[in-house]
Amino acid sequence: MNEEPTPQRPPGRTVDPRSLRALAHPLRMRILDLLTDEGPATSARLADRLGENTGTVSWHLRHLAEHGFIEEEHGRGTKRERWWRRVRTPLNVNSAELVPDPATSAALDVYKRHYLERSFRRAARALASPVPPEWVGAGNMSDWGDVRMTPAQLSALGAEILEVIRRHVPDPDAPVPPDARPVLIQFQTLSMLDDTDEDPR
Repeated sequence: MNEEPTPQRPPGRTVDPRSLRALAHPLRMRILDLLTDEGPATSARLADRLGENTGTVSWHLRHLAEHGFIEEEHGRGTKRERWWRRVRTPLNVNSAELVPDPATSAALDVYKRHYLERSFRRAARALASPVPPEWVGAGNMSDWGDVRMTPAQLSALGAEILEVIRRHVPDPDAPVPPDARPVLIQFQTLSMLDDTDEDPR
């Protein structure tokens, strides 16, 4: 599961259990979201956006920096005003390698919930945004909730769909066509609770 899908290049960092436990805190993930979506910011700016105390936000920023999720943007601000930015290295969270440890499994649950909630919010914003006539019908929303597959089949489906996305997503360094606009691509393949399952966990 990639936190920030970047199909044009492979994941650059696999999140280990210690880093996941550090990241899986609601406020830290909200801070990382803001730095991802809105760009570099100071602790004061983030505190204002989040309605939090500046000292609290500063403490969480240092924690995120310690684990390599963010970094200071040098050459900007002053000694009293430090700017922070998201480290752009794509993240790869491998659920299968993280669940054996109970503490890490709990952190993974927190992370997944935040990830899906954020995905929903981004989709809701996209649906609420007006689009030019030529973009009407260009997007797609589909749901197959009654399919039965094996783990191997689901894994193969995910790999093939990601490969298709990689082929179609433009190179980030290529010139942007004048008629291009930001596009949200979301993709999830999730196993669901079966009537025969006693415990979904």
